[in-house]
Amino acid sequence: MENNDELIKSVTEKAQVWLSDAYDDETRAEVRRMLDNTDKTELIEAFYKDLEFGTGGLRGIMGAGSNRMNIYTVGAATQGLANYLKEAFSSLPQISVVVGHDVRNNSRKFAEIVADVFSANGIKVYLFDSFRPTPELSFAIRHLGCQSGVNITASHNPKEYNGYKAYWEDGAQIIAPHDVNIINHVNQIKGAEAIKFNGNKDLIQIIGEEIDQAFLTAIKGLSLSPEAIARHKDLKIVYTPIHGTGVHLIPESLKNYGFENIIHVPEQDITSGDFPTVASPNPEVPSAMAMAITKAKETGADLVMASDPDADRIGCVLRDAKGEYVLLNGNQIVMILLYYIMTRNAELGKLTGKEYIVKTIVTTETIKSIAEKNNIQMYDCYTGFKWIAAVIRDNEGTANYLGGGEESYGFLAEEFARDKDAVSAISLMAEAAAWAKDQGLDFLHLLQDIYIKYGFSRECGVSVVRQGKAGAEEIQAIMRQFRTTPPKEIGGSPVTTIKDYDSLTLTDVTAGTTTKLDMPVTSNVLQYFTADGTKISVRPSGTEPKIKFYIEVKGHMETPADYDNAIAAADAKIETVKKDLGIA
Repeated sequence: MENNDELIKSVTEKAQVWLSDAYDDETRAEVRRMLDNTDKTELIEAFYKDLEFGTGGLRGIMGAGSNRMNIYTVGAATQGLANYLKEAFSSLPQISVVVGHDVRNNSRKFAEIVADVFSANGIKVYLFDSFRPTPELSFAIRHLGCQSGVNITASHNPKEYNGYKAYWEDGAQIIAPHDVNIINHVNQIKGAEAIKFNGNKDLIQIIGEEIDQAFLTAIKGLSLSPEAIARHKDLKIVYTPIHGTGVHLIPESLKNYGFENIIHVPEQDITSGDFPTVASPNPEVPSAMAMAITKAKETGADLVMASDPDADRIGCVLRDAKGEYVLLNGNQIVMILLYYIMTRNAELGKLTGKEYIVKTIVTTETIKSIAEKNNIQMYDCYTGFKWIAAVIRDNEGTANYLGGGEESYGFLAEEFARDKDAVSAISLMAEAAAWAKDQGLDFLHLLQDIYIKYGFSRECGVSVVRQGKAGAEEIQAIMRQFRTTPPKEIGGSPVTTIKDYDSLTLTDVTAGTTTKLDMPVTSNVLQYFTADGTKISVRPSGTEPKIKFYIEVKGHMETPADYDNAIAAADAKIETVKKDLGIA
């Protein structure tokens, strides 16, 4: 490993390249300031490596430097993607792309740079006139018949971050072989001189309202219970965009569905990349929902919902039996939406026997029970909506997609977009609440009804953080230990099945047999299933210095009165499981 003097020498040489005339005055001034500072920490952080273009694109802290999000790292990513598009679609007379962005600081600037670089390379660009939800970009790629798209967003990351998501012609984030090919092309861009920044304005077309209306019309077409909404159009719905892109389209979509009592959180309707009212703009964090819950208490709202800054994730709160507002977890959100869509399609006689749903391997197994009892096929895929989109693509034209989701608060109800979509998810969640009211059920009793019919489950996620090089080695050692010495018993129940997605093997412990798992690629994930239905998933994070444990335990519930006891028993079981795994 380099000592500090060697590291400082290396980053200084790298930074001095950024003082050339190929870089703008603002960037040169910022780099010079870092070079002149006697404390070299900031310089090292900005230049010790290149911001890596991975399978999901770019994500990083904004600022000058090779390891930062700025016009040069964004420009290099776009130049590499443009070079690959020209290679992959060489037979087309005109390649076209869609470019969008969220509300973050610098997002519009970066989006315009992306448009300029694409157009300078002879590629037609459809550039949104302002911020839009991520799923609308996915929709627009398909709607306009484009070959690719780029969205400037860092989703629900802190305000210092921004990101760059690349999409393919099907509207999905990029998978093999295109991901590796694009990365190779991006890595070939060695400096600002290799980037074509001078855009061709004739190839840039501004889009906006017409795409909004097409997108909202398509989402309205997903509605399954307009009569129930008409009966409960005054349902009190608090919605917050948490300063993000959902501010216009989600209330409009709810109104399109027929809801007339949408209650805003005015302070959070202000679009801002500083996210001034929250520590983290993430709807799965209770503090991000606090202002919406306060508004719900003031108004006696039936339902509280939120979207993250790029409006692809959904947060949802319901009232419990004591009148308190309680956050649903991501598993419950996906389960309720899939239950509603499957059940309602059955009621309407729309099922043909060719329907299917998709969930990720770490998402609750209760969804599988619901699908099986409704004779609907369920696919398991890896974490990330690009894998759900891949299942949709494989089944296009032969089977009917009803919906899919993952425990990290993402859901997709449609085929006309291929990334998780809070616009449609929030609209359908409100519709599900109206449909439940028709049956005399509030949302809490709807959730309990699902548990009574299909089995109670309780989920818990634990992240064990291990920083630095030593931490990364420790995480590898933990995974190795679980592989070589798997637990024989978890939570007092014997392990019956082990799935190792790195070797794509399924071991039936009871029978002593091993079979192959049918997955498109390998992934560093381990799963253990016990005789009493407990499921443990273990995987290192791909983006952070942590190892993640996903725990799901089963329980018993016959009536709504059993709910609190079922939760208490499950929580006690989860604590035992944590101790058995050594993560208590």
